[in-house]
Amino acid sequence: METWTLEDFEQAAGRSAKAAYYLYTPLCGTCQVASKMIDVMAELLPGLPIGKADLNYHEEVAAKYGVESVPCLLISRQGEPVEKIYAFQSVPYLYEKLG
Repeated sequence: METWTLEDFEQAAGRSAKAAYYLYTPLCGTCQVASKMIDVMAELLPGLPIGKADLNYHEEVAAKYGVESVPCLLISRQGEPVEKIYAFQSVPYLYEKLG
């Protein structure tokens, strides 16, 4: 999974019917578990553009989209951010949201 900037996410969202942007911080324990789940999603959904960013270095994303905590998964449909997921729950839950 590639590291994206805000511009990368917005371009991917504009090109695809659906895109996801995973936001994390490296010292967050919950983020480490969430990262593994996102890696599984990338394997299960190879056609879905999924990027990631360390929020410590991309604060503009939090400011623009109102991200309140990490981990956070921004999902866009038809170029518009439509959902923020903070509780990743399970791989099947994420698959339902992203599939």
